[in-house]
Amino acid sequence: MKKWLLATLAVGTLLAVAGCSAAAPTPSASPTKDSLSGSITVFAAASLTKTFGTLVTKFEAEHPGVTVVTSFAGSADLVAQITAGAPADVFASADTKNMAKVSTLVGTPVNFATNVLEIAVPPSNPARIATFADLAKPGVKTVICAPAVPCGAAAAALETAAGVTLTPVSEENAVTDVLGKVSSGEADAGLVYVTDVRGAGSAVKGITFPESGAAVNTYPIATVKASANGKVAKAFVDYVIGKVGRSVLAAAGFGAP
Repeated sequence: MKKWLLATLAVGTLLAVAGCSAAAPTPSASPTKDSLSGSITVFAAASLTKTFGTLVTKFEAEHPGVTVVTSFAGSADLVAQITAGAPADVFASADTKNMAKVSTLVGTPVNFATNVLEIAVPPSNPARIATFADLAKPGVKTVICAPAVPCGAAAAALETAAGVTLTPVSEENAVTDVLGKVSSGEADAGLVYVTDVRGAGSAVKGITFPESGAAVNTYPIATVKASANGKVAKAFVDYVIGKVGRSVLAAAGFGAP
């Protein structure tokens, strides 16, 4: 009887232990915390204003601990600021020439987009512009970018390719300023990027011309060596050249590099 009782108690104990083990909850994996945090300042060509605005919003949404501050201007102006020691973490230029001017201050640039010029006119096209040569007609108020700015250098290349000499009423330091003068009616026409015309919507009318292919601007992007947050700066560059960046840029009208 004693042996039988001891055996029964032993079996009961084993079953109880097994039951407790089976009922014990499996530890759940702890959520992965985003490793990026802090802020960066991105210097970018004026023609990237809307596109980078979208990319920054998406990037910050994916990395809640990150804040991206943007500064848009003509590439030449941004180069001057970086050279003077402005606290930039990333630089995106509208051409390779201006990026080369800060080659010792940035990491290895990566080309991420291309762009070409298009004629922008007010919706009613009062000067009846139809071709690139029309921009040189007497009385036509044409606005272009200054030669030091990528869109200005592209305009000069087009003049040579088309054999047309323009006499602009003003030369602006940023393509957005050219677009502003056209959309406000201050100018009859302006040379801006295809992406600027698309982004302006109904504010201007775009006129394509065959000579535009003679001046294709390539856009490079790089981290700034003096960046105080190199990890986030590199992550943003990777985001721009990655799948999301390519999609947003293509939707805005930029070509592949």
